[in-house]
Amino acid sequence: MRSPRDIRRCALQVLYQLDAGQEESSDTIRESLKDSPGSTEVHERGFELAHLAWALRQEADAAVAAIAPDWPTYRQPVVDRSILRLAYYEMTATDTPPKVAINEAVLLAKEFSTEKSPLFINGVLDKIYKSRVRDQPATEKIGGSDGSA
Repeated sequence: MRSPRDIRRCALQVLYQLDAGQEESSDTIRESLKDSPGSTEVHERGFELAHLAWALRQEADAAVAAIAPDWPTYRQPVVDRSILRLAYYEMTATDTPPKVAINEAVLLAKEFSTEKSPLFINGVLDKIYKSRVRDQPATEKIGGSDGSA
């Protein structure tokens, strides 16, 4: 059984390692997932998700920098940066509902990061979500012109 949360946990683990400079170590990164929750399929899905998010990291970092200029990428803990990149990818490039991506990011922060991280991550991602909804033409917004369902 595939658990989306376990896939995200694996993706977070991979993103952390990619951020630490292990881009060329795919086999080592895959090997590190063996002790993670879930099946081999879950691990592979997490690995793939992380690489897709990693490819979009510059766009994600720019969006976060626009929202939180006092917290540039280099000042963010690696875990928080990885969670933000993963959630940004899910919000902008997948069918995952943005509110689900935000909630999952907050849960990851509660599980793996500092006491203040969930609030920071929630605030940043919520502002990114609201700015993206505000910038969409009314015909594209879910539920009509005000974004309500």
